[in-house]
Amino acid sequence: MKSLSTPAAGPRTFAFVSLGCPKNTVDSERMLGQLAQDGYTLVPDTEAADVVIVNTCGFIEPARQESLAVIREMLERKKQGQIGAVVVAGCLAERNKELLLEQVPGVDQIVGVFGRDEIRSAVDRALLQQTEQRTLFRPAPIRTLEDTARLRITPRHFAYLKISEGCDRLCTYCSIPHMRGKHVTKPIEEVLREARELAADGVRELIVVAQDSTYYGLDLYGKVRLAELLRLLAQVDGIEWIRLLYAYPEHFTDELLQTLGSTPKIVPYLDMPLQHINDRILRRMVRRVDRAATERLIAQLRQAVPGLVLRTTFIVGFPGETEAEFDELRQFLIEQKFERVGVFPYSFEPDTPSAKLDGHLPEEVKRQRMAQLMETQQAIAFAWNAQQVGKELEVIIDGRDPEFAGHYQGRSYADAPEIDSLIRVKGKSLRPGDLVRAKVTAVDGYDLAARAVGQPR
Repeated sequence: MKSLSTPAAGPRTFAFVSLGCPKNTVDSERMLGQLAQDGYTLVPDTEAADVVIVNTCGFIEPARQESLAVIREMLERKKQGQIGAVVVAGCLAERNKELLLEQVPGVDQIVGVFGRDEIRSAVDRALLQQTEQRTLFRPAPIRTLEDTARLRITPRHFAYLKISEGCDRLCTYCSIPHMRGKHVTKPIEEVLREARELAADGVRELIVVAQDSTYYGLDLYGKVRLAELLRLLAQVDGIEWIRLLYAYPEHFTDELLQTLGSTPKIVPYLDMPLQHINDRILRRMVRRVDRAATERLIAQLRQAVPGLVLRTTFIVGFPGETEAEFDELRQFLIEQKFERVGVFPYSFEPDTPSAKLDGHLPEEVKRQRMAQLMETQQAIAFAWNAQQVGKELEVIIDGRDPEFAGHYQGRSYADAPEIDSLIRVKGKSLRPGDLVRAKVTAVDGYDLAARAVGQPR
């Protein structure tokens, strides 16, 4: 048997497939960094790798099926001799644990969410074909894992900054606490250290993520401290934009409202998942907010943050949702005119409390309601886009447009990467990460067209 310190002669190569949310992206980047530090060479083609790591999502059934499909594809390549080993990590691994070996028996190693920092040992064992220990699971830590020394897979100019782990909420439809554990705040000094490291690596846009970002600090400091953290992040040299995601409505304070509206580096964009608006459905979801409180908060946000773009998400077809309750949600959407909305049909999750509720709806009804709500939102989004024509916006350039010569793809303050729209900018000699003034000239569905009118900075 070979020593783990010398698992293979010559260079060792690995490929990486990262699935799921931005929090999972941070985990992927940490694992990539550790493997690179251990002497592994990252290759872009899975068919040229000694080992492939798949960092999975296990949140809802479609995400689990996508993860399983990727794993099976990698196992088929392994069977054909193109890949030496397959390692599975992340949320699906944590959720299914050893059961995953029955679903995809050819996997060499399985690493749970909290075994992330031991990925090198798992990969070494996989390459040595050691079968006596094929799974690695660790209990949820009492402190957050460190996210420094990441090999980033996002473009150089933006990065996700994870400020906490886990969630203390008891939303009846959600399996995240089962996979990610209780909420654990990352200390302010550690978050700032990571932010400075990212800025030194060229990051201009920080995207603050957590399972529940407005809860930040309550477990560690005895009070929420998100506003203070955001103000300190705004002082980090090199950071130009700060964008806040996953801001649940329960723990907003006057201090946070004032900080969002008065800190220049914090872009006027907020991701605040609401999930529904009918009070009975919100109680069945155990959201701990009601319609009246939600409407008050939205009004306060609109007043405190000029030009605010609000992104939210809704679940339709929750168990027991009546046609009248769905119509209430649709009317609420029309009234509030959210600039960005995601709609998801309720996903039956066997290990969540909502699975035991009465009134589960047919899949066809859920799909119809999702289509209706998205159609309603499309008209709102298109109308907002039309209002942008003629305006000058600051745009961060993500890269060249692959379809149109002399054009670049970018985003304004209103667009988070990967989930929102883009702006196609006509210009010269622009580079990824440039911030440039651009005049909006046309609407292209959910996207905008513009031309650069100033020098990039």
